[in-house]
Amino acid sequence: MPTPLLETSVQRTLLAWTERFARPEWRGSTVEGWLFEGAAARRGAEERLRAAGVRARFRSAYKPLLHFFLEEVDRSALAAAAVRHPVHPLALPGRFVMEAYPLAGLLEGCALSFEPGGERLVYEVALTFKDGTTRQATVFAPNREHVGCSGSMLLSPTGWLRVQRPGAAAPATDARQPTSYEILFERLLAAVRGHQWPAQQPFFERLEVQLELNGMDEPLPVGHECVSTDEALHEDIYFSLLELFQERARCGPGDRTLQPGQIVPDVRASGSAPRLRVTLREFAPVQDEPLPAAPQPPLEALQAPPSHARISAELARLGGQRFSARSRQGRAVDGVYHRGHGAPVFVSGGQHGNETTGIVGALRAAAVLQQQGAAFAVLPLENPDGYALQRELCAHQPHHMLHAARYSALGDDIEYRERPPLYERAARDEALALSGAQLHVNLHGYPAHEWTRPLSGYLPQGYESWTIPKGFFLILRHHAGWDAPARQLLEQLSAAMARVPGLAEFNARQLALYGRHAGTMPFPVLHGIAHVVAQVDRLGSAPVTLIAEYPDETIHGDDFRFAHTVQMETALAAARIWQGLARR
Repeated sequence: MPTPLLETSVQRTLLAWTERFARPEWRGSTVEGWLFEGAAARRGAEERLRAAGVRARFRSAYKPLLHFFLEEVDRSALAAAAVRHPVHPLALPGRFVMEAYPLAGLLEGCALSFEPGGERLVYEVALTFKDGTTRQATVFAPNREHVGCSGSMLLSPTGWLRVQRPGAAAPATDARQPTSYEILFERLLAAVRGHQWPAQQPFFERLEVQLELNGMDEPLPVGHECVSTDEALHEDIYFSLLELFQERARCGPGDRTLQPGQIVPDVRASGSAPRLRVTLREFAPVQDEPLPAAPQPPLEALQAPPSHARISAELARLGGQRFSARSRQGRAVDGVYHRGHGAPVFVSGGQHGNETTGIVGALRAAAVLQQQGAAFAVLPLENPDGYALQRELCAHQPHHMLHAARYSALGDDIEYRERPPLYERAARDEALALSGAQLHVNLHGYPAHEWTRPLSGYLPQGYESWTIPKGFFLILRHHAGWDAPARQLLEQLSAAMARVPGLAEFNARQLALYGRHAGTMPFPVLHGIAHVVAQVDRLGSAPVTLIAEYPDETIHGDDFRFAHTVQMETALAAARIWQGLARR
């Protein structure tokens, strides 16, 4: 039986402000407000107050500089924009430039420059238009200082209200005003903190957080970028609750072995009062998903993630020696080992359930390796429980990155699981044992558009370098004594991938936009591909592990097809290069 933890609602902030200032005593006043709602709703509220004799301007508290250019500047007439951004001791020096992302992409053809300013939370903007006219503007960035769930001091966007009565020398109000967006988030954290959780992990099976809000979810004309307070709140809820349970379990920040249970934030737009429901549930019985009766496109033509049934069917076509494990929820974790010629390699995908192109890339690579008679093991979907959650949440939010589906149903990262029961992890161990592979090609993904946590310091803590897409890149981990072959693999593979049609151009575009907002790439770049090399002597891993990272979270259509082609080419090129290195 489900156990309700919290059910609460709050008045919509924009509605509360509109009702308040429409009263006769505010006639002639000027009202400025910052909150987490879309432009259409804010313009409507301004019109209603204008009819009541009040001059109102409601702006976005989320990404205020970006919205200034979206809503208050004729970008087509703009020749140059010089921006002085805040630099605050509680934020990374470049945070407010990253918060303006993807402004450089919106202002193509305009000479845009950023330079650091002071601690005052304003952007100072100097605009020059094509007709020679100029304009100066000050853009307020309302933030608050507070302690985050990880225990560190944070500077986070917040609601704000500034009210000037007619004839008054000073504002009647000029202060932070918590919005419904923030209030429900704080109520959730308070409810989770105050609940009596079991002493041992996992603390629950499924923790559902259902939020209905009046936010914004609007695409931008730059790549896959969008402005979505709904998506941002999903991210903030998921990672904030992880931080609370890490504290409870006395784990370090970002500990991937934590097993709290499955956290499921479901944030949706609503026209009614903002509402929050928090419920504990047991896992539902797993329902096997049948293959569709209609003919399905071949793997190379897939434009969306395949069903678990389709993945199983493709594995069956490969033949070879089957191996299998079971997930926490009881789903099959299936792989295939092929005895063949040459040095064996192990190819896997789907370790993180919301990173979907590696699954198709692994299956496509395995089909080619089978035709070549190569020795290999393939495990295309390591985390079927996370993948099932991703498909569940995508039914309502198909373009969100959905990091709640990243980890297993236990709430941990499968790769870091060391204590029994191993569940999914047992399949990886068997793939390595059966094949004897000394190279593991692990196909991953990351967000295809900006990743933020606006109520927890804006940038995702521990993942700051991942907040803006930077193209396809590689992570190479090796055991002690394996540095030389690992680096040879990286050099040859980077050169090979630079020749994949379209990839060099894709990377160049993303790296250029990344550089405009995030500054110098923190990783070395080889043949146009960023990379990281590290010695990691993790028990149960291959001597060399190649992790391919493609910005695939949220993509569909031709972009999805291109992404899984890149993943396939990565696995095939790595396997081919490894044969030459092994012979040496």
